[in-house]
Amino acid sequence: MKWKWVFILITVGMSACDMIEYHPYDVSLSRKYTDLNRKSMERIIATQGTVSKGDTIRFAFMGDTQRSYDETVDFVNAINRRHDIDFVIHGGDITDFGMAKEYVWIHDIMKKLKVPYVAVIGNHDILGHGKEVYQSIYGDYNFSFVYKQTKFLFLNTNALEFDYSTPIPDFGFIQNELNRTDEEYQQTIVAMHVQPYDIEFNNNTASYFQQLIRQFKNPLFCIHAHAHVLMANDFFKDGLMYYGCDDIHDKNYMVFTVVNGSYSYEVVKF
Repeated sequence: MKWKWVFILITVGMSACDMIEYHPYDVSLSRKYTDLNRKSMERIIATQGTVSKGDTIRFAFMGDTQRSYDETVDFVNAINRRHDIDFVIHGGDITDFGMAKEYVWIHDIMKKLKVPYVAVIGNHDILGHGKEVYQSIYGDYNFSFVYKQTKFLFLNTNALEFDYSTPIPDFGFIQNELNRTDEEYQQTIVAMHVQPYDIEFNNNTASYFQQLIRQFKNPLFCIHAHAHVLMANDFFKDGLMYYGCDDIHDKNYMVFTVVNGSYSYEVVKF
């Protein structure tokens, strides 16, 4: 009788393994879950001009999808009903606990978008071994691409979660982007998760960060997530606006339209 109960306990324990996240790499990440940002950027560049015509760029910005799976499905459906969005930017906090399964669950929803999406890393995405999982699935923490003469610069600004063990923001990366001679662009948009002067940002470097950002050609505006409320701030009182999106749980997103060196935006509820 004793061995019968041992067998039952072992069987139940084995069947429950899939319900518990023991390690961030407990799922087998096939090639479809690797290097997602690079693949999306290639799609964006290859399809420019097929949605917004001429010099117009129109992209959707959203973020903070952690534990909001149903709302993320609704967001994808809302974007797919439109025919005027070039691509989507996810502002970070893809996950709540940085677990691989969370990353996969959100991507399995977001991949149903009819347009490409790229995602920056958020502070929740770093928890546990989340930063390694982000690198495996999405790629580098900092990246950029040029689309219709506009440089999109994506930066990791989650200084607190990196314990200040490495310089965040990565000023070496930013300086290298400034020094690049292999691309032509006329204006710049900067995306990040944590905004300057938030407790998660390395505010000892905030002024220097802004000085570098302003050295890019015609910086139009910066976007961020993290605050879970809509925001519009001129943090440095120099005219460069920082726009923050709401969390996806509140069922809205932002749409930015850029044309001829100017831009407009709207908040869309779904």
